[in-house]
Amino acid sequence: MLGLGEDRLRADMNRLLALLFHQGVLDEQFLQLQQLQDESSPNFVSEVVNIYFHESEKLLMNLRTLLMDKEFSGYKKIGIHLNQMMGSSSSIGAKRLANVCVAFRTASQLNNRPGCLRALELLEHEYCYLKNKLHELFQLEQQRILAAGVRYPRQM
Repeated sequence: MLGLGEDRLRADMNRLLALLFHQGVLDEQFLQLQQLQDESSPNFVSEVVNIYFHESEKLLMNLRTLLMDKEFSGYKKIGIHLNQMMGSSSSIGAKRLANVCVAFRTASQLNNRPGCLRALELLEHEYCYLKNKLHELFQLEQQRILAAGVRYPRQM
């Protein structure tokens, strides 16, 4: 007999996903990514998302470094980094983060340094929120998998 823990954890995962969709943090691309996961690659989604986080942290650091230069004039470089961030965010279904990239790119196209700095702050905030929530989701999933493997003795 499966424990109630697995059902509770599955419900918690579904509630968290529903919240992230309702908030516009994720879109249907994330669901498509989940559909690619199966028994042969049970950690597919978390592995793809962890690669995304690793690469995104480098991009965020590059953006911050560029904008902190007092003699900054590399708006074109910012656009290149933002296009990478926007593409990878879209590919994992990080809708809100991709939308912030669009606003950031607009500020960079206008050579608006204060606007770029505000957009970078928002991008970093959204990135941290996404990372924390997906980490929470993956923890719930691991707990659910463990709970599914536990068999409880029948009560007589």
